[in-house]
Amino acid sequence: MDDFRRLWNAVGTHGIMILSTCADERVTSRAMSVVVIDGKFYCQTDERYLKCRQITANPNVSLCVKNYSIEGECHIIGRPSENIFFIEKMREHFPDAVSRWSEIPTECVLEITPRLVSSWIYEDNKPFIERWDFDNNSYAKEIQI
Repeated sequence: MDDFRRLWNAVGTHGIMILSTCADERVTSRAMSVVVIDGKFYCQTDERYLKCRQITANPNVSLCVKNYSIEGECHIIGRPSENIFFIEKMREHFPDAVSRWSEIPTECVLEITPRLVSSWIYEDNKPFIERWDFDNNSYAKEIQI
C-alpha cells in the first residue's frame, strides 16, 4: 500500500526517538537509539531500569520521532548477544551504543510492534491528522477544523 510505504520512507531506518512507558499511574519518557527492522522498532536498555518494569506491567508504549506518534506493544526479547540482527543494525547506525552497552549482562532488547501511527500535517493552511492503523491495515486522513 502506497500510504504505508510513504510512512516507512518518512520514518526511516533509525533515529533518536522518545520512548514513553506507563505503569502504576506514572508515565516516563526517554530518548533512545532506535533501529527499524521489518516494520518493527528495536532499542536496548538495562532490565533494572524503571522503563523495563513499566513495560513488564504494561506493554503499551509510544514512540515519537519527527512528526510521528507511534503507539505500539513492547516486549523484552532477550539480550543483545541473542539478537544478532539487532546488533548488526545497531552497529551500522549507533556503533558507540553497541560498544558501550551491549555486553552489560543486564542489558536487554526491546521490540515494539506498531499498532497506530499518527501525524499532523497542513495542506493549504488546513490541519489534518494522518493515521496508519496497523491492526486493520488502513490509512485515513481527517481534517481538524
